Amino acid sequence: MTKIEGIFTPTVVPLDERGEINEGELRRYIDWLIADGIYGLYPNGSSGEFTRFTPEERRRIAKITIEQAAGRVPVLAGAAEANVRETIAACETYHEYGARAVAIVSPFYYSLGPESVYEFFREIAVNSPIDVTLYNIPMFASPIDVPTIQRLSELERVVGIKDSSGDITSMMNMIRAVRPNRPDFVFLNGWEAALVPMLLMGCNGGTNALSGVVPAFFRRLFETTRAGDVATAQQMQFQLLGLFEAIINPFEFPLGVRAAVAQRGFQIGDSRQPIGNQQRQALAKILESMAPNLAAMGYDDLEKFRCN
Repeated sequence: MTKIEGIFTPTVVPLDERGEINEGELRRYIDWLIADGIYGLYPNGSSGEFTRFTPEERRRIAKITIEQAAGRVPVLAGAAEANVRETIAACETYHEYGARAVAIVSPFYYSLGPESVYEFFREIAVNSPIDVTLYNIPMFASPIDVPTIQRLSELERVVGIKDSSGDITSMMNMIRAVRPNRPDFVFLNGWEAALVPMLLMGCNGGTNALSGVVPAFFRRLFETTRAGDVATAQQMQFQLLGLFEAIINPFEFPLGVRAAVAQRGFQIGDSRQPIGNQQRQALAKILESMAPNLAAMGYDDLEKFRCN
């Protein structure tokens, strides 16, 4: 099986003027990401606004992504649905499509305790035909605490976790608790502001929204960190932090990410989340707000940045 490591891009979904999936542009976007050196693709994640699509549309997005990847890079398909039965059905479908593994967010809407979170994932893991990675994002879903992760790591189908908490201490505790008994367990960082520190502490890679904007930079950052060039990696992390704050903080996630991808020359279209004139005007100025950070990262020709 292909090893899950490196930077996986949680892909945004281009929409046409009717708000429908723009399949041709999604395929073109996937080809560009792969050509620019991304390690893997992650459809139906938070950046892909999975809750704003129907179950049928989520399956279509995953199928398009897997088909277009065509084995060039592995696909970690978001399989989260609102209940266990539908999630298991998604696992079965994505297994048939040829995904490398699925990512499943912790239960959302209802706030659940650790024992309920464990039982949710255990039920999926023992019935899934495909490897499962946990997805911890406490800002949107029930948190997965370290003891629960340790218990879940004992299940053969549970092969890793994506953590988007931004909590470096918690993630280090995860690694410390799980690695001694499960050295093959995969840790992916989902918070750009902590990417280099967590790679240095043993993470296998990341699933980072901004890799969909500057994929080549993320590949260089990953390889630089893995090569042990800490001084350069530190500098790149600071550059990434500036871009993160320019795109993520001022806008309701992931509106800023969609707008930034559009600046690379893709017809992304409007999100299905309606926005007002004030938000639209702010998003129209996103390239201007990103410019100093892009220049520091080597993208000093903004016209070329637009046309890639």
